[in-house]
Amino acid sequence: MFELWIPLNDIPADGRDFSFSDQLVWRDRWKDFGLRVSPGRDLVATVRIQPQGDQAALVRGRLAGSVTVPCDRCAAEFECVIDTEFDLFEELPKDSEDEGEEARVRLAGEIAELDMAAILWEEFVLALPMKPLCSKDCKGLCPGCGADLNKGECICDREEGDPRLAVFRNMKIK
Repeated sequence: MFELWIPLNDIPADGRDFSFSDQLVWRDRWKDFGLRVSPGRDLVATVRIQPQGDQAALVRGRLAGSVTVPCDRCAAEFECVIDTEFDLFEELPKDSEDEGEEARVRLAGEIAELDMAAILWEEFVLALPMKPLCSKDCKGLCPGCGADLNKGECICDREEGDPRLAVFRNMKIK
């Protein structure tokens, strides 16, 4: 997995701007997590890191670009635009705090380091839609024959349901 540790002692107190455009930050993890995502426009993160003492940092940034993902209804590939801003406070975890989670700030000797790869990956995942749709009006696939209903009606016969319940089909509830 791609790692990108930034030493906090190298950053002045008023902060420093960074730009991350190496696509390996995201692409390696797409494979690791089995995401059905392929590259679109390059993902670029612009970040400002401001140290907050010796073992913490304020991280503000923006992630922009696009990826190609399958539609959740019709399975057609489409370009999903990623454009999100983030504002985080990261600090060295206390001894008993966050034992199950991976820390984003660690001590390497006496120097605190910030794991930017983990932060950028998390922001990418949060920016992806929970239910990616190629359009708001996507009709999906026919459950019978699998035809793409966005391209036209299918030719399969549709069941009208259980004939014993036919009396309820036209019933309206007030």
